[in-house]
Amino acid sequence: MGITDRRYMGGAQGPPTYKPPRRGLGGEKPFARTVNGWLIILCIAVFVIDGFFASGSEAIETGRYWVEQPNGTWTEVTDTPFFAHQLRGEDLPLGEEVVGERVIVVDRNGTQHKEMISGFPVKQDGVTVAIAEGHPAPPLQRALHFSTKKVVGGAQLWRLIGFQFLHADMLHLMFNMIALYFFGPLIEGVLGGKRYLAFYLLCGIAGGLMYLLLNLAGYVWVDSLGFVEVPGLLFNAAGTPLIGASAGVFGVLVGGAFLAPNVMVLLFFVLPMRLATVAWVLIAISIGSIIIGTANAGGEAAHLGGAIAGFGFIRHPDRLHRFFDWLGRFDPTSRHFRKAGPRLNHAPRDDEIDRILAKISREGLGSLTKREKKILQQGSRSEGGGT
Repeated sequence: MGITDRRYMGGAQGPPTYKPPRRGLGGEKPFARTVNGWLIILCIAVFVIDGFFASGSEAIETGRYWVEQPNGTWTEVTDTPFFAHQLRGEDLPLGEEVVGERVIVVDRNGTQHKEMISGFPVKQDGVTVAIAEGHPAPPLQRALHFSTKKVVGGAQLWRLIGFQFLHADMLHLMFNMIALYFFGPLIEGVLGGKRYLAFYLLCGIAGGLMYLLLNLAGYVWVDSLGFVEVPGLLFNAAGTPLIGASAGVFGVLVGGAFLAPNVMVLLFFVLPMRLATVAWVLIAISIGSIIIGTANAGGEAAHLGGAIAGFGFIRHPDRLHRFFDWLGRFDPTSRHFRKAGPRLNHAPRDDEIDRILAKISREGLGSLTKREKKILQQGSRSEGGGT
């Protein structure tokens, strides 16, 4: 995804026009002096570090199991005892990895859909009762990936943030970082660096929670209530790993579409399209993928959760400073840390800020007067977000 208009804050009426940034990369400030820049650097660093240890990868038990039928076929099972074990965070006794064993997997209707040649024997009383699928993962991916099993069963809540800095491959990393590079400065410029950090992380957390909610609902619907699968829920195993910055990126895209809907971008570097249109197209793809149940339905659920959070927080940025409340006076977005600077005679009213945000949505950032920009900046500082 590329963008043709990079200078969002313009004084003239009408759509923004492209002008090279005065300093650095990705905006007015040098790249490494922005929160957005450091988010990109951190994602790349995690990917590179894990790449060095790829040869020593160990497998993650994804929670997908197959049992052999009397006719010699193997059927995938997600019901008890296997799904119940993984949902509670318990590890089943696994044997050494089996490599090269040809296992034909069939679905519940008896239709062949996969051939697995690697897995782990599941042992009970020394007898192999099933084969568990494994996913090779380097150290940081093992420690930080998100899954229903780890977060619900194991109460490992740090994974709600950790998975946002992991990527499956170079292409996955490249698309997410390109989107952050182009659209992150817009959000950070309006919210300020500290609230932008809260915005980005909360959108990622919302993506993980959306995935978890639909995965748990799928488990209850089929395995607890015994109903047939329905569109819109996730029926993948609870141990399936979720990784990627895409949930936070979707929040940034939707926030950018609210602030500058008429900025022209090149979708997939080819199709010229308004940013607002791009956001709606990507949201529609996510909803369709979840309903149809595509192979990446879990990832699309995270995209949708991030987009919803992005829309909510960009309309109500005053709520972002509470993200760090647990730090007390050391909260970097609290009033204790706000910078001194020009102030209005009184704090801007919420309805005035809402009016300005609505004007940005309709006409773009370039339509704001100097006074309206000052009110928006003052509102940001009053909530501790100005940098």
